Amino acid sequence: MTDIGKQKFVCLDCETTGLDPASDRIIEVAAICFDSSNAYSSFESLVNPERSIPEESIVIHHITSKMVSGKPTIKEVLPEFLKFVGNNIIMGHGIGFDIEVIAKSAEREGIPTTIRENRFVDTLRMARIYGESPSNSLEQLRKHFQIEAEVAHRAMSDVTVNIEVFKRFMKLYHTVERLFDVLSRPILLKDMPLGKHKGRSFKEVPIQYLQWAVNKDFDQDLLYSIKTELKKRKKGNLFYQEGNPFKDL
Repeated sequence: MTDIGKQKFVCLDCETTGLDPASDRIIEVAAICFDSSNAYSSFESLVNPERSIPEESIVIHHITSKMVSGKPTIKEVLPEFLKFVGNNIIMGHGIGFDIEVIAKSAEREGIPTTIRENRFVDTLRMARIYGESPSNSLEQLRKHFQIEAEVAHRAMSDVTVNIEVFKRFMKLYHTVERLFDVLSRPILLKDMPLGKHKGRSFKEVPIQYLQWAVNKDFDQDLLYSIKTELKKRKKGNLFYQEGNPFKDL
């Protein structure tokens, strides 16, 4: 068994032109190699995406086209960044997106990578298990744990905050093996985390919406929660299972 406090992790974060790993581009990467007591090394770089940055993205991360003009391209940055990450356990918030956008960027540039094979820890899922924050966003978790604010939504500031959030969660697990065992199982969510019914408990969401959502490419926890609610309604013949429970009256 490996003491989780002695295990090295690499926390990473990407800022991008949008939310589609296949078509959007990385404009900033940052990472820190750390354990519970020390930060050993870091990597940070703005990236020229060789395209314009949409205004809706600039509002979030405040990175403008002028800021990335003259910066290295992803083809120049990725080899060194991937070497930094190595085969370490990757940690991040909603980290699946970051891993995929890095992998897609490497494929596009013909850069070999095995980053999808790295073990990873998602603090978004750890927050769902923890369940005591009013929201599972990184910013709300920062406030919940009273962590000092950094520059919002820039890659390195998000990494710094994410590490501090992760350290709070680490206290709930004694070993790395225990953490991965818990994360290997789907998590039952209390409320719908997205879409037009965001914030509503699953039992309040119309069945037609659940039947539509269960066929979408959502994460394993959301799909598990939707399927669980649909099974409950099928077994229980519950009053609220119909979109209009009065239709037969």
